Amino acid sequence: MPNEDEVTMTNDQPPRPSRRGFLKAGGAAVATGASLGATLGAGLATSQAALAKPAPHPADPALAVEPFYGTHQGGIVTPQQGHTYVAALDLSTDKRDDVIALLRAWTDAAARLTQGGTAAALATGDAADNQPAPDAGDVLALGPNGLTITFGFGPGLFTHEGKDRYGLAARRPAALVDLPRFNGDQLIPEKTGGDLFIQACANDQQVAFHAVRQLTRLAYGVAAMRWGQSGFLSGPRGQTPRNLMGFKDGTNNPSTAKPQLMNQFVWAGASADAPWMEGGTYTVVRRIRITLEHWDNTELGFQEQVFGRHKYSGAPLGKRNEFDAVNLKEEDKDGNPVIPENSHVRLSNQASNNGAQILRRSYSYNDGTNFYIERWPPWRQETEYDAGLIFIAHQSDPRTGFIPINDRLAKFDMMNQFTTHVGSAIFAVPPGAKPGSYIGAGLFET
Repeated sequence: MPNEDEVTMTNDQPPRPSRRGFLKAGGAAVATGASLGATLGAGLATSQAALAKPAPHPADPALAVEPFYGTHQGGIVTPQQGHTYVAALDLSTDKRDDVIALLRAWTDAAARLTQGGTAAALATGDAADNQPAPDAGDVLALGPNGLTITFGFGPGLFTHEGKDRYGLAARRPAALVDLPRFNGDQLIPEKTGGDLFIQACANDQQVAFHAVRQLTRLAYGVAAMRWGQSGFLSGPRGQTPRNLMGFKDGTNNPSTAKPQLMNQFVWAGASADAPWMEGGTYTVVRRIRITLEHWDNTELGFQEQVFGRHKYSGAPLGKRNEFDAVNLKEEDKDGNPVIPENSHVRLSNQASNNGAQILRRSYSYNDGTNFYIERWPPWRQETEYDAGLIFIAHQSDPRTGFIPINDRLAKFDMMNQFTTHVGSAIFAVPPGAKPGSYIGAGLFET
């Protein structure tokens, strides 16, 4: 579960942790949509140029508006909203034109939804009574709620079971690699992979779910839901949120206010193999289940050793303030490192990973409970929380970002005795759409 981090390091290979544990994982959710249907562009009465201009955030979060059109897609460096719904779909069509039509429909619908509108213009009168409503209507009058919608392309868009369905195989970016199997992975197929990706983030839970629901509905006959996951964020706006383990999560993200850091670590350049990805990013999504019952009965001091931070202040061990620099060379009076060799902070530290950083934009999830039976000592039977983290990381290249960082964490992180990765996916997230065009147009038109 890559987290951050930080400043200096030692070059010694950390030893394997002595305490290990096991985790269990649960089921999957499947959904379908309704109709690709009628044209959406005619319903866009609002000026598309106006949609590209950011609006100031009002005091009421329900009235906040984020632009849809722009150089980059929203929901990447956008200040994190309180709720998300992420989903992956599998394409069922063999026709390239169907994919383009879907992306056009999604672009038009997303432009409307992010401004507080419906996925398509609402019809009235007798004729409308005999047709399915063009929008579910469950968020009418709720406001835009800072909604952002982000789209991505999985490896299956380029080749599927060895077949180049849409003539795009040669345009697959080299950076869009198939993720390796990491130590301890317990991936569930129904929560892994996907050809197309949708991330909706909003200040209201229903607004985020509604957006994915309507977009999935538009895909009927072309693509079907593979997996979906809701998530939430806890913490005042502008402060580092806490995860379900009670620790601040993402303290040392590269600053989204510094364009040079975003260009270095987050935004993809115009590579020779994928010029259409310039201004986009590569997004890794991992569903990480946490054994909260085990964690909640662990001593506070050991929890802090696991993270390498003080739980309440968020400060690195040996420091007082959350944003104090981590000193990996600091030792206690007995000559032991203040920040343990196998702590999450040390292993995810920027200096421990050849200077690599990723932009975390994760959410917690709570999917209720599962009944669990253990068939070995102590033969427990109990109901456990199905809860944890929707880890979402953006980077300019996962081969130098997420993959080496997570490989180190998967092998040595003390946190592994409390967490298990049960879902995984990677997507190429193209740059933002221009008014009058559509998401991913550069891939299909170059």
